[in-house]
Amino acid sequence: MNRTMAASSHRVELGPLVAAIDQGTSSTRFLVFNSTTAELLSHHQVEIKQSFPKEGWVEEDPKEILQSVFECMERTCEKLSQLNIDISNIKAIGVTNQRETTIVWDKETGEPLYNAVVWLDLRTQSTVEDLISKTPGRNKNHLKHKTGLPISTYFSAVKLRWLMDNVEEVQQAVLSHRAMFGTVDSWLIWCLTGGRSGGVHCTDVTNASRTMLFNIHTMDWDPELCQYFGIPMEILPRVRSSSEIYGLMKISSSRKSGALTGIPISGCLGDQSAALVGQMCFQDGQAKNTYGTGCFLLRNTGAKPVMSDHGLLTTVAYKLGRDKPACYALEGSVAIAGAVVRWLQDNLGIVSSHEELEKLAASVGSSYGCYFVPAFSGLYAPYWEPSARGIICGLTQFTNKSHLAFAALEAVCFQTKEILDSMNQDSGIPLTQLQVDGGMTSNRLLMQLQADILCIPVVKPSMPETTALGAAMAAGAAEGVRVWSLNPEDLSEVTSEKFEPQINPIESQIRYARWKKAVQRAMNWESTEPVATGNGEPSLFCSMPLGFYILGSMVMLVGAKYLTGNQ
Repeated sequence: MNRTMAASSHRVELGPLVAAIDQGTSSTRFLVFNSTTAELLSHHQVEIKQSFPKEGWVEEDPKEILQSVFECMERTCEKLSQLNIDISNIKAIGVTNQRETTIVWDKETGEPLYNAVVWLDLRTQSTVEDLISKTPGRNKNHLKHKTGLPISTYFSAVKLRWLMDNVEEVQQAVLSHRAMFGTVDSWLIWCLTGGRSGGVHCTDVTNASRTMLFNIHTMDWDPELCQYFGIPMEILPRVRSSSEIYGLMKISSSRKSGALTGIPISGCLGDQSAALVGQMCFQDGQAKNTYGTGCFLLRNTGAKPVMSDHGLLTTVAYKLGRDKPACYALEGSVAIAGAVVRWLQDNLGIVSSHEELEKLAASVGSSYGCYFVPAFSGLYAPYWEPSARGIICGLTQFTNKSHLAFAALEAVCFQTKEILDSMNQDSGIPLTQLQVDGGMTSNRLLMQLQADILCIPVVKPSMPETTALGAAMAAGAAEGVRVWSLNPEDLSEVTSEKFEPQINPIESQIRYARWKKAVQRAMNWESTEPVATGNGEPSLFCSMPLGFYILGSMVMLVGAKYLTGNQ
C-alpha cells in the first residue's frame, strides 16, 4: 500500500496538517504534510516558463508564478477531498522560494511593473564590473563585511538597480511612491494575504540576506548599503523571522482552495535554507547539498557568521521565531546543475528527459576525456567570475552524445567537489559524508558519480521533498500555531539511502585535475570592458568574436586576390 492510500485509510489519526508552497526556478508545488509524522500526504506541481529575451537574460512572469500557486493549491485540495482528508485540518502554510529573483510591482493596481528578473540573469554584468572598478583595489568583496556576499550579478540589489535605471514604469512608480520591491516570497505573501486590499509586504531574514541590502549582523536593511546602490528604503519589505504569523490567507470562495482562507502563513525560508531545516541540520557543522536548477551546499555555522577565505558566501540559515537567535551558514552556490539537462533537452535536442540522460550516460560509463563546463551564467562559487562562459573540451571523433551526457553529469559533481573543498578549508573539519536532496537526486548514476568524485559517502533521504518540508516545519512551529515540535527528541527519524565511493581515489584526483584545467579555459571569455588602443580609443578587436571575424575576412580577401592573380 502506498503512502497516500495509507493516509486515506487512517485519516482519523492524521491530526493537524501543515502545507507548503514551494516556488522554484523551474516549477511550483503545493504540498501537505502530517505535522506529527512529517509524512507527505498529497501534492501538485506545475512547470514555470522561462523567457530569454536577450543573451544572458532570464525572466519569468510574476502573474504566471502566482497563477501556478493557485493552480497547485486547487489541484492539491481536490486530491485531499478525493482521499477524504478534511482541508480544515490544515493549520498553517509555509512559503519557500527561489532566492534573489527580483520583482517590482504597483501597490495601487497590484500589477507587476516588469517581468521577474531571475537569479541566473546576467544583464547586470556591466553594472557589477563598474561597481567593482570603483572600489579600493577593485575588490569584489568590498561589501562582504556587512553582507557576507561578493558584488555579483547573482544578488537582488543590482537587478533592482537595473530595473530602476531601464524600465520607465518602475522609475515612475518609485517617484510616485507606488513601487514595492520583493523577492518571490514577498510577492506571493503580499498577493495571498489580500494584495492591494491589505496585503502584507514582508520577507524573512534568509531571503533578505540575499539582496546585498541587508546587514547580516544588525539583521535589518542597512541605510549605507541602500545608499550605495541608490535604493529608496520605502520600497523594501519589512524583515521578519522565518517562523511567525505574517498574515492570513485570502482566497476567493469560488475556488476549491477557498477553504484555505483564514489559515495563517507562518513560515518563510529561501529554498536553500528550507532544505537545511528539512534535512534537520540544526547543529553547527551539519551540511546538505541540494541539486535543483543550480546546486547549493550549505553548512550550519551556528550563532556566529563565519567569513570565508575560499570563495564561499556567508548567509543567514534561519531564525525560527521572533525571539529566537539567528543561525548562519557558509554556502557554496553553483549556477548550473539541473539547468544543464534542460539545456541539452531544449537547446540541443540531445535528450527528451532526465531519465533519458541517465540512460545515455550509463550506456558509456565514462566521458572518455570529454569535459563540460556549463558556465552559462558565468561561474559562481568559488570563483565569482561573471566573464566565464560554457565550454566543452577534450572532443575527438569518438565522442558522441552519450559521452556528452556523462560529461554533463560529471560537471555537476565536479562543481560540488570545488565548493566542498572550499568549505572543508574554511571550517578546518572535513565532511565525512554528504547529505543530499533535490530533484536531480533521483538520478542514481549521478549520486554514485558524486560519491566517487568526492571519495566520501552520499546520503539521500527516502522522502526527497526536504525543501517543502523545511517550510512546513517553520510554519507549524510558529508561535500561535504550535502544531510541529522542532525539539530534537520530537523530530521524525529520516530513512535514507547511502552511496559509497567505488573508484580508486587516484582516478578521482586525475579526473578532477582535468576538470580544473577545463575551468581555466572557460575563464575571461566575455567582458563588457572595451580594450583601448594606444591613443585611448577602443579597438575593433576588443570583442574576441568580432576580432576573429574581421581577421578571418582579411585573410580570405588576401587569399582570394592571390588566387585570382595566379589564374
